[in-house]
Amino acid sequence: MLVAGAMAACTVIDPEPQQELPDETVTSVPLEDLARLMSTLPIGPSQMKEVADAVSSSSGNGYDEEYTMKQLFASPGAGVGDVCSKSASYDTPLRDLIASAVRSGGTRASGDGFYGDPEDYLRDLSSSDLQIYWPYAEKWDGSSTPVITFDPCYDADSNMGYEIGGGEILVTEEVAQKRPVWVINRNSDAEYTSLEMLRREDPSWGTGGGEVIVRPRSSTSTSTDIRSLVIKSLRVERQYDSWFAGGAEFFFKCGSVENFTASTEAELRLFKPTITDFMIVVQRSQVGQDIPLNALLVSEWTKDLKSCAFMIVEDDGGSITSWKCSAVVKYNSKSYGFELELPVRSRDDIVWRGQLTRSYIEKYSGHPTSFGEMTLVLELI
Repeated sequence: MLVAGAMAACTVIDPEPQQELPDETVTSVPLEDLARLMSTLPIGPSQMKEVADAVSSSSGNGYDEEYTMKQLFASPGAGVGDVCSKSASYDTPLRDLIASAVRSGGTRASGDGFYGDPEDYLRDLSSSDLQIYWPYAEKWDGSSTPVITFDPCYDADSNMGYEIGGGEILVTEEVAQKRPVWVINRNSDAEYTSLEMLRREDPSWGTGGGEVIVRPRSSTSTSTDIRSLVIKSLRVERQYDSWFAGGAEFFFKCGSVENFTASTEAELRLFKPTITDFMIVVQRSQVGQDIPLNALLVSEWTKDLKSCAFMIVEDDGGSITSWKCSAVVKYNSKSYGFELELPVRSRDDIVWRGQLTRSYIEKYSGHPTSFGEMTLVLELI
């Protein structure tokens, strides 16, 4: 009932695209080319530890198990979200092996004219959005070397992989669960601030860790009449993309009129909607598991706020459009709607969108509730 009513009240607006996001970036380095190149490198314990350190750091920062080329060249062993150089040192960083191979003619960069100068190849590679994605890296035995493959950029279950030192093998997700597999693909989440990184900005993070509820910097209210709407946990029921593309980036968007306490119609006009927008990365190994979040949707929900607009999307890019909906407040026994526009991209998978009413939230507060193919535990605290 909630979904049907909400969809009738909300519309998708498709204005002139503000920005068209291409499927390919400006870099000329093909994914397959880099995968083949890396399979020829003398990768040993030092390089394995470097990549393991980087993907572990990315994961700890709330991103996928990934090591971007930008970090690989600028700060070996650093993960997405790390803002300064790592203190760790490696006998021979992976960037040195790549550079040596390119300059000695080990790639098309100096072989058949694809690049006129190996330095062009290295410059493009180090500034590209390419990365090493290592699914199920936590299962690594500490010694095995990887099979290296690449994202074929379509909904494939398998692709050819290249073993270090020679040999080819058909790679599937089942293979990646049993032995190290590095996938050369494109990064899609590094430009966003993860919920975990936002959480660390809270002064109490050091003592509470992941139990700290993320609150906007502007939230200073201490009134006992005001409650907060929080996502306590989530569970994703299915995979959204090919495993070569990595986990799923979900954006949670909520629009409401916070701290609404108008006593006159003139004051009513002063209130403007606020939008909460944050990203959660769900790794493939986390699908089907309950993931604690403690993420704030509405920091100041007063007794007069009757509903908020809520949307969950899985990021797939495309041109920027928007979803128009409304939040509702009540004054002098009358309900007033506040128009909202939440940004969305044309190719995003919409997991759920609609209005969350106060009565619905209070009824199911603290209990698992289905939102499309995702289960959330919402709570008013």
